[in-house]
Amino acid sequence: MRPAPCSLHIAIDYTAAVQQRAGIGRYTRELVGALLRLPEAREAGHRYTLFAAAGGQAVPTDLPPSPAVRFRFLPISDEWAARLWHRARLPIPVEVFTGPVDLFYSPDFVLPPTRPGTRTLLTVHDLSFLRYPDHFVPKLVRYLERVVPASVARADRVLADSEATRADLIRLLGTPPEKVEVLYSGVDPRFRPEPESGEQERLRARYGLDRPYVLSVGTLQPRKNFVRLIRAFVRLPDTGRVLVIAGGRGWLYESVLGEAARHPDRVRILGFVEDADLPALYRGADLFVFPSFYEGFGLPVLEAMACGVPVVCSGVSSLPEVAGDAALLVDPEDEDGLMGAMRRALEDEGLRREMTARGRARAAEFTWERAARQLLGVFGVINT
Repeated sequence: MRPAPCSLHIAIDYTAAVQQRAGIGRYTRELVGALLRLPEAREAGHRYTLFAAAGGQAVPTDLPPSPAVRFRFLPISDEWAARLWHRARLPIPVEVFTGPVDLFYSPDFVLPPTRPGTRTLLTVHDLSFLRYPDHFVPKLVRYLERVVPASVARADRVLADSEATRADLIRLLGTPPEKVEVLYSGVDPRFRPEPESGEQERLRARYGLDRPYVLSVGTLQPRKNFVRLIRAFVRLPDTGRVLVIAGGRGWLYESVLGEAARHPDRVRILGFVEDADLPALYRGADLFVFPSFYEGFGLPVLEAMACGVPVVCSGVSSLPEVAGDAALLVDPEDEDGLMGAMRRALEDEGLRREMTARGRARAAEFTWERAARQLLGVFGVINT
């Protein structure tokens, strides 16, 4: 069957989805998967090429099957693609690999070279490298300072994860307001309060979680503020709970590991936790704490709420926008305030019930289906 006259050939950079298990990788998998499941997307008749610099990785099997989708994988890694396109600045258009397309969408901060006439769409998740450059290794900051502003300037339209990120794009990069649209992330339905059979036994066997715990989730890096979280937590009365931090090692994480090592009986660093284990990990927690200095969105806050867990989080950047009135908000610089909020959320049963109810209602407002439907609309608008 020939595509409808208004149908588009859309290439999507799927590299992060193949290469990264968490963060932008999960964002890309969830958003693209939801897009391909939309009845409206099938009715639109668009064709999709999922492009990835993936070093010979196998074709993903976690997407809904569709005759409208094909894959094009470069036999080099994303690191080498970045070197060629953004460091050596080789002007090889991505269409050499995808074939001619009407629109190229990158959900990961940067655009590759494209041919004249190809429309471009870019997602910028945050500008933390400009707001908190000391939280990154200098080499990474220099790279991002060069390629992200150039990609934003080149893009026909930019998607931001939140109003806070949109404001940063306008203020810090001078992006025209009419060029930037907010597209909120969603919460997968598997994040829910109802436990699965045997999940707590699985957590005990896999991660050794045999005591009540307070949970935080995020890559180990300075922006997540884990050192202050550990210091605040160990000042709480010792009721047998431990602080569990789940997340892979990012950069400049030595101080986090050092602080945790000072309190081996009260702090556990799990490392990276598989996506399949995250809902159970949230559900088993007495409290979720997210004291980050800066977030473009802060999806773990909503995932914890969806699982029925009370939340304490920072009251900065996008987090008040995401959490609404369903969390206790704290100054990420205030260790006393963080400790006090955790204590209230752990000890006040009435407050816990109220936070749980509000959190579930708040999380229900954010769905990947809604995000995908908005993305589909942007595809149509950007090509007019």
